[in-house]
Amino acid sequence: MRHWRTKIFAASWLLYAAYYFCRKNFSVVMPAMAEVSGLNAFDLAHLVFAYSLLYSLGQFLAGILTDRFGGRRVAVGGALISVGANLLMTWTTGYWGLIVLQILNGLGQGCGWSAILKLIGTWFRRSERGVILSWWGTSYVLGGFLATGFATYVATSLPVFDSLGYRKAFLIPALVLACITLLFLSITRERVAGSNDDSQAHSERFRFSEVFAALRYRDVQVISTSYFLLKTTRYSLLYWLPFYLVQGLGYTKELAGYSASVFELAGALGPLLAGYCSDRFFRSRRHPVGVVMLVLLAVAFFAHPYLSQQGRNGVLLSISLMGIFIYGTDLLIGGAAAMEAVPAHLMARAMGTVNCIGSMGQLVSSYVVAVFVQWFGWDKLFLFFVACALTAAALLATRMPPATAKTKNLAQSAEVAF
Repeated sequence: MRHWRTKIFAASWLLYAAYYFCRKNFSVVMPAMAEVSGLNAFDLAHLVFAYSLLYSLGQFLAGILTDRFGGRRVAVGGALISVGANLLMTWTTGYWGLIVLQILNGLGQGCGWSAILKLIGTWFRRSERGVILSWWGTSYVLGGFLATGFATYVATSLPVFDSLGYRKAFLIPALVLACITLLFLSITRERVAGSNDDSQAHSERFRFSEVFAALRYRDVQVISTSYFLLKTTRYSLLYWLPFYLVQGLGYTKELAGYSASVFELAGALGPLLAGYCSDRFFRSRRHPVGVVMLVLLAVAFFAHPYLSQQGRNGVLLSISLMGIFIYGTDLLIGGAAAMEAVPAHLMARAMGTVNCIGSMGQLVSSYVVAVFVQWFGWDKLFLFFVACALTAAALLATRMPPATAKTKNLAQSAEVAF
């Protein structure tokens, strides 16, 4: 059993990290696309919007499919869709063609989170998940860091496929994700080893009346709204940080790409900090830790315009603090808190619902950035982020009281199921 759990954890970590190789590459090539193709900020915002819309809907759809068919199949299917979209973007230069492929890529990328976390939830007990998820959460933080640095190197320095220019940053990451997807498929299993209980793979037949079942829970409603605000800030930084460093601070494209990757590198500390604090000091209560980290995030946003005046070290410090507090809160409320807010058979749907609504923040983030930059400038954008973080903290604070008997029974039922 230990052998299987180690394999499942390692393969799941690796696959979700690899997902980011076909997600973060677009943000890296945005400055080059604007320069070569003549696209303006709103053109780029439309491309990001197309991706984000299907990413959001894909999260919701993936939650339903995962509860029905199991996480392994959905995670592999989503990865292969993303691989295909990125391969086609390598040879597509037309604006509308890129829109269509961004839609497909968003759909594929939306399948990763709830599917892989459902697989983790199947193999690990509830009492283990706080620490387990804190380590697993480094996958998408470090994955984003590695993907950003890798795409920057491929687009600017890799001495192969020179005729493709920046577009080779679509081709090579797609090949990386394809290889890791095949590895994941070959070494993972859907159910707990030695068990004949099919409910661990998929809990029930599809019933339309149960599509929105997870949204009936008050905790899911609060978490979803807070997550919407958090993802507005997170994806604004993920997609536009290299562009901001080039346009706002005068960095070169290469320096901007590597500097932006610090957001994920430092952010890897966030899930570990959040997971251990919630399990060790708050008795597995996720909301208080989320509130504290969101308040600290607001402080970091407020301080950024001043730190950016202190040179590159000040910028890197500011980016690092944002990464730690954003990613720590992100995993806590989008993963463990959402997973534990509902009965076990609704686990994937709860995560899919929370991430679908949260990803609506991703959907509007590009327009938020474009509007603020055009009308108010970059510094005012960070004041808007302060308001988002404080509002999300206030919402989570409404769910901070100790667990009631009802929620304790709900947690016990989840423990029995897994």
